[in-house]
Amino acid sequence: MNAVEFRRRGKEMVDFIADYLENLEQRPVYPDVEPGYLKSLIPSEAPLEPESYEDIMKDVERVIMPGITHWHSPYFYAYFPAASSFPAMLADMLCGAIGCIGFSWAASPACTELETVMLDWLGKMMQLPESFIAGTHGHGGGVIQGTASEATLMSLLAARCKAVRHVQSINPKKSEPEILAKLVAYTSEQSHSSVERAGLIGGVMMKKVPTDDTYAVTGDILKKMVEQDKEAGLIPFYFCATLGTTASCAFDRISELGPICNEQSMWMHIDAAYAGSAFICPEFRPLLNGIEFADSFNLNPHKWLLVNFDCSAMWVKKRQDMIGAFKVEPLYLRHENQESGLVTDYRHWQIPLGRRFRSLKMWFVFRMYGLQGLQAHIRKQVGLAKEFESLVRADKRFEICADVIMGLVCFRLKGSNELNQNLLKRITKSREIHLVPCHLTGRFVLRFAICSRTTESRHIRQAWRHITQLTFELLQDNIQ
Repeated sequence: MNAVEFRRRGKEMVDFIADYLENLEQRPVYPDVEPGYLKSLIPSEAPLEPESYEDIMKDVERVIMPGITHWHSPYFYAYFPAASSFPAMLADMLCGAIGCIGFSWAASPACTELETVMLDWLGKMMQLPESFIAGTHGHGGGVIQGTASEATLMSLLAARCKAVRHVQSINPKKSEPEILAKLVAYTSEQSHSSVERAGLIGGVMMKKVPTDDTYAVTGDILKKMVEQDKEAGLIPFYFCATLGTTASCAFDRISELGPICNEQSMWMHIDAAYAGSAFICPEFRPLLNGIEFADSFNLNPHKWLLVNFDCSAMWVKKRQDMIGAFKVEPLYLRHENQESGLVTDYRHWQIPLGRRFRSLKMWFVFRMYGLQGLQAHIRKQVGLAKEFESLVRADKRFEICADVIMGLVCFRLKGSNELNQNLLKRITKSREIHLVPCHLTGRFVLRFAICSRTTESRHIRQAWRHITQLTFELLQDNIQ
């Protein structure tokens, strides 16, 4: 493919994408295929001779689309949003074309410097303390990770390194394996599975902290566990708080938890992967009160800020705690400006060496929507969740199972877990809307998350009509 054909095919692809998104609600949101469906539709080996672009595009519809779960359909209410917008798509195209691997400042200065500025922009939108903003007199700053899972792992590994060095500064005879065996980290029993996985990868004990009746961790519960573990000779070193849990969008009490972590010299990381985007709205910013106690903080613009995957924003209060844990300097990665104190080499802030020019997506989206446009998007989706909540509450057969604060509604049919499991099976089989479940205090609960940028009130009401029709059929079958 030469430049002439690329121009033509590129324009065709933009039309294809625009048509796909404009007509997405006409497609079944959930695929009707069995595992292994694709293998029989394509050859078992790569072609020897080049094939035509036309044939490839025909196979997109024949092979790929039947197996797609359409995350951007207005009838997709599962998981949490996967952000998408036209400015972000255009920026992704430019990122792919530039194709730089921005592991250091010298590898592509704009890639590094725009990222630093974009994280400062977003940090200021949320009124983060100045200690987290790179362009101030603070010692912190921001970095784009691939996912919140990576951000959590990076914070835990940095905390582990800091804890080992602290213990050895007091008792130089203590070996690292001895110390690691006694380190203990904490997180909510409602936290994302990636937090537990970070503990497994980091080789440290991870304890689950029980939650209150709102599914949040409170200070008194954590303090009691920490004191008991210290008495047993363990070394508490890390706590991952969650603002907006996956199951119910609950908020840990970070204003209570932060002082405890600071007093005990424990690293506090805040995972706000989904809900964190809402902190750009003044009415939701109080949920972030206590951030001043945190050592690191993460949210995913690729969930709720219209920036396409992958783009996970992470801030640290003291960048040296991160850089000092992972700094390796082979000769081929050094450059003459690195000792100036004016440059950032983001390879020291992440697990992989290579990194894409992801800040372009933030730059395009922030400029083309503006803060007010982003706030309007979040407020609209919260309003749609409240509308769905009101529909559920008006039907006495159903109950709301957790406070509706953001764009997630947890609800269920009054009755057994089996009844609700059967309702979800019917919903999934119908392929008209897509939901996923969770467990809250032993109850099987349906999650209804407002996800698509194009979701409107009419989609919410159609989804509720569909759910109530399937409920009627289910209850009738049970009577018979």
